[in-house]
Amino acid sequence: MGDKKLFIFDYSGTLSLESTLFGRPDYLTRELEESGLSNMGITSPAIFWEEIVNPTWYEGSTTAAGYKKIIEDRLRTLTRTDAMNAEEAKAAASSFVDSYLRHSRIDRSWGRVFRELALRPYIRVVIATDHYAEATSYILQFLRELNIQAMPATLAIAHRDSREVIVANSADLGFHKDKREFWEILRRGLQMNDVRNIVVVDDFGCNEEKGDSYSRPEKVKRRQRETVRMLQDVFAAKVEVVSFILKEKSEKATSDLVSDTWRTIDRYLATADDRV
Repeated sequence: MGDKKLFIFDYSGTLSLESTLFGRPDYLTRELEESGLSNMGITSPAIFWEEIVNPTWYEGSTTAAGYKKIIEDRLRTLTRTDAMNAEEAKAAASSFVDSYLRHSRIDRSWGRVFRELALRPYIRVVIATDHYAEATSYILQFLRELNIQAMPATLAIAHRDSREVIVANSADLGFHKDKREFWEILRRGLQMNDVRNIVVVDDFGCNEEKGDSYSRPEKVKRRQRETVRMLQDVFAAKVEVVSFILKEKSEKATSDLVSDTWRTIDRYLATADDRV
């Protein structure tokens, strides 16, 4: 029998490009105004990143607290809020987070890729993301809209024989995906000790907005190297990387790149037995 294969897909910047566009200064400024956060003193993208996201990212992305509660609590810390303002802060946080997550849809062109992989009974597919707790249910809904069966990693661990796509969110697992513990939880919980071939589809941060230092080429390359090294270590497996790097952000460019990505994946499947 052949070796079991694991396919790992990044979320923001790979499956969902809209989520990265949401962070553009012009777009984010409008969202701050429309949600009401600007009325609470979060009047610019700089203030948003410095006072809301950066101080709370670790807690927000590794616990069940949720993005809405994180923003509410941070506003309470930054401003004096009476009962009326507390309700205003809650409504603004809710409006902003709902808009952000609605704008984080999976591009429809990925639907074919997941449906094709679902036909291979001996392949496990994981969507791995560092995200807030609310994102899990949104990602599952976006997959259902594409007729893709999926479940959160926490549920999949209790149903180890399920062949559905697994949504592994750092907020659910308690660790970021650049930490060994994230992958150890999945390997042990899903009994993936027999995985010997891994394919990672990821932009490694390259598709973030160019003004973001996270997308600098040297950081992207280092992130890729560290990811490969960690997966090799945890799974004792051969790791192949399919870099999902967009040269331009347009619907056609995305669709074309997804098609190219599928052809690369298909070649991996064609060159080796994909049974366990």
